[in-house]
Amino acid sequence: MRSTATLCLAAALLASSAGARAMTTDPNQWLEDVEGKKALDWVHAQNADSLKALAQAPGFTELRDNLRAILDSEDRIPGINKVGEYYYNFWKDKEHPAGLWRRTTLAEYRKPKPAWETVIDLDAINATEKASWVWHGADCLRPEYRHCLVALSRGGSDADVTREFDLASKSWVKDGFERPEAKGSLGWRDVNSVYVATDFGPGSMTDSGYARQVKLWQRGTPMSSATLVYEGKKDDLGVGAFRDHATGFERDFVMRDIGFYSNELFLRGADGKLRKVPAPDSAIKGVHHEFLSLQLREPLSENGKTYAAGSLLVAKFDDFMAGKRNFTVLFEPSATASLAEPRS
Repeated sequence: MRSTATLCLAAALLASSAGARAMTTDPNQWLEDVEGKKALDWVHAQNADSLKALAQAPGFTELRDNLRAILDSEDRIPGINKVGEYYYNFWKDKEHPAGLWRRTTLAEYRKPKPAWETVIDLDAINATEKASWVWHGADCLRPEYRHCLVALSRGGSDADVTREFDLASKSWVKDGFERPEAKGSLGWRDVNSVYVATDFGPGSMTDSGYARQVKLWQRGTPMSSATLVYEGKKDDLGVGAFRDHATGFERDFVMRDIGFYSNELFLRGADGKLRKVPAPDSAIKGVHHEFLSLQLREPLSENGKTYAAGSLLVAKFDDFMAGKRNFTVLFEPSATASLAEPRS
């Protein structure tokens, strides 16, 4: 008579085999080819059906017109961010559906109707280039805030391009840094070098379609000559690198996104060597001046104390890298309070 353990093992093997067969014969497996024509045609068809159903729903026209009036209203408060001496805002309305990147002074912003200076007119660019660019943001290099890396996405796709822009002349930089369309990133290291994570050819992208390699690219050289800084695994979500430009605390970092809720952060030394920041992979990590911040997704036990998931902790970065675990709790969740997004 076969033992119970043997029967259980046999059952498990049969179940595993059946599961494997079911996976390989999944009739919907073709949907995993996210860029494939068949999958995209199916998505377009589903979108058309959904749009038809929504448009025929009672009250649709009135709701659409009300929302459009709100979105086009001149009474909206323009959100701003300070870049150098100016305050910048990205604005869309009926006349500018793609949007304007514009700026003003603090004195003007305080007025009921500020005078805005247009820096980039995205609708004009789309008309000239016969494109459908969507604004993905601008990264301007401190402390001069003259050189900016502007990201534009075709139709709102995750893939985008990056172009260098001169704020002083309000024009694109001829032969400046320019990253072709891909799911990746471009970020300043200094005025003559950038960290670039993008599609460098076969093997350089993850299974998720994001950059697997990040490189250091020098001004005046082709992107193909950029030197490799870090390469993740094929089944990672993606990788990137950045510099903390805070005066007196300049540091370079590499980020490996293992998944949406798991990542590794590395400190990149002047010699190019990487040291992992020994924080939990599940924590959301941030670096600001002399501090390291950790937003916990899981409980963390250190020095006989357990910090609850959802807490926001800070520690001195250099002390943390030296092995010290002296945390200050900036936020701790309760039955009625949780932290959605910390603000620096």
